[in-house]
Amino acid sequence: MPTVQPGHPAVDTADVSALLERGRTLSTPVLRAAVDRLAPPMDTVAAYHFGWIDAHGNPTDADSGKAVRPALALLSAEAAGVGPEVGIPGAVAVELVHNFSLLHDDLMDGDEQRRHRDTVWKVHGPAQAILVGDALFALANEILLELGTVEAGRATRRLTTASRKLIDGQAQDISYEHRERVTVEECLEMEGNKTGALLACAVSIGAVLGGADDRTADKLEEYGYHLGLAFQAVDDLLGIWGDPEATGKQTWSDLRQRKKSLPVVAALAAGGPASERLQRLLAEDAKSSEFASFTEDDFAYRASLIEEAGGREWTSQEARRQHAVAIEALNEVDMPARVRAQLTALADFVVVRKR
Repeated sequence: MPTVQPGHPAVDTADVSALLERGRTLSTPVLRAAVDRLAPPMDTVAAYHFGWIDAHGNPTDADSGKAVRPALALLSAEAAGVGPEVGIPGAVAVELVHNFSLLHDDLMDGDEQRRHRDTVWKVHGPAQAILVGDALFALANEILLELGTVEAGRATRRLTTASRKLIDGQAQDISYEHRERVTVEECLEMEGNKTGALLACAVSIGAVLGGADDRTADKLEEYGYHLGLAFQAVDDLLGIWGDPEATGKQTWSDLRQRKKSLPVVAALAAGGPASERLQRLLAEDAKSSEFASFTEDDFAYRASLIEEAGGREWTSQEARRQHAVAIEALNEVDMPARVRAQLTALADFVVVRKR
């Protein structure tokens, strides 16, 4: 079943795959060189996280992620009229911050699997997950500031602001797990911080390094922010109904963690019999000491109530709405037609992906 209902423009998957692969190919050597700076065993732990080695230190070609952010950073440079290579330090810096957040999130959420492999804290312990995450965050700023240019300083300011918002979003996400009710507006604010801010930075940082003015960078950030909200809405759908073979996570992943994601929040706000049953059930769950022993049928029933109350359909529509707002922001930026088409194709990819 598609993540977003039919009717959305078809995605040129070959073009998108080429963009993602270019981002990965150009950024990975610089990313590896940055990781090599870390003191042992952090360098090895980070290499495991990125999928370059297995748990025993042997080279591997494990899944290292979708590489959406590096692809955006390189396109960002081209949107400013410079070569994609100008955006490489920005691509690497954003990818380091993104993976800093993943290392910490996996530990805080208790996730044992990411990209079909055991997470770092599961293999190397919580202390290493924290330390390596901190180290990647520091490296991100080093990579930019070593450029020693005015543009690098501007780029670093945008990255640090985005990082702070990302951390705000994670704090909100955790606090919402313990609240009985969260509004749709609160959920969107949290997801804008947690996902939108860094994607916004990714799609402006290459342009800033290329000398773009603040207005151009701000409009690119607007595209990235709303793209991030679309991205997270799709993630929220996959977090409940995604195929574990595609996502690399457990079935009903977000329900197991009691996350107040968009489908849940929208369902609770909808009213009606299914919404009321869901509200009572989740309130009982919050007090239950047996939550960890719930069966697949228990989670499937909660998912069915969310869908019956309209939470799944509302979230699909919100992903499409945020996608449309993102594309509209691109109209405010003067850029080569080819780059505009590629940014549009990446946005389309985000809302129809299955992992």
